[in-house]
Amino acid sequence: MINRYFYKDTLCLNVLAKDIHNAKAIYETMEGHVLIGVLSANYHTVEAACEDIVAYKAAIDGAVSLGLGNGNPEQWKMVAEIGRDVTVPHMNQIFPAVGYSRAICQSGKTFINSLVRPTDQVGYVNVATGPLSSNSPAANVPIETAIELTREMGGDALKFFPMGGLDSEAAYRKVAEVCAAEGMALEPTGGIDVHNFEKIVTIALEVGVKQIIPHVYSSIIDKATGETQLRDVEQLYDIMRKVGA
Repeated sequence: MINRYFYKDTLCLNVLAKDIHNAKAIYETMEGHVLIGVLSANYHTVEAACEDIVAYKAAIDGAVSLGLGNGNPEQWKMVAEIGRDVTVPHMNQIFPAVGYSRAICQSGKTFINSLVRPTDQVGYVNVATGPLSSNSPAANVPIETAIELTREMGGDALKFFPMGGLDSEAAYRKVAEVCAAEGMALEPTGGIDVHNFEKIVTIALEVGVKQIIPHVYSSIIDKATGETQLRDVEQLYDIMRKVGA
């Protein structure tokens, strides 16, 4: 099954869950307007990850986002291989591995993002996000170029990470403007919480980004239980309805 809202939503939340029970509660609270992150970094083998993803998909209408785990470039190949063996609607991937992932992905409909980093120069992003390139001098390119390269590789969105919440506001605003102008989806990630969520999504909505997938992870996880807190999920969903997305 494939999440019936994800492909149509202008604004779709992306969060983690401790387990299938937590994931199902989040999905029901969000009335389906959410993707639940399953991180390759949490598994020792592709087979084990695929087994869990099948179970998650059955419980939450297919709404799985296959993730690297904190943007870890070392996980790029495992993510691609999981996507080869099981259909997922959404995949997180480093910029250099988008083409590889698209080529071997089981489903041609999988939505693949392309991780790029903020830079000190507004209007540019760093595409050197791979296991080797991330330890080399930055490869800062115009946002427009990053978008076209992502398209050529078969990607569907820019994942702007790590944002540090609103620490990169000027850079994020420019990325949103260019994504809107170019018709590219945008996934703001890093340091987003219930306090800055509304401003972050509103910036993208106001400039006309066609699809926004904000990732809200550690800030809403209960440190004692490891569960994503439903009260925070409810608050985020209230904000989404408030802004009209």
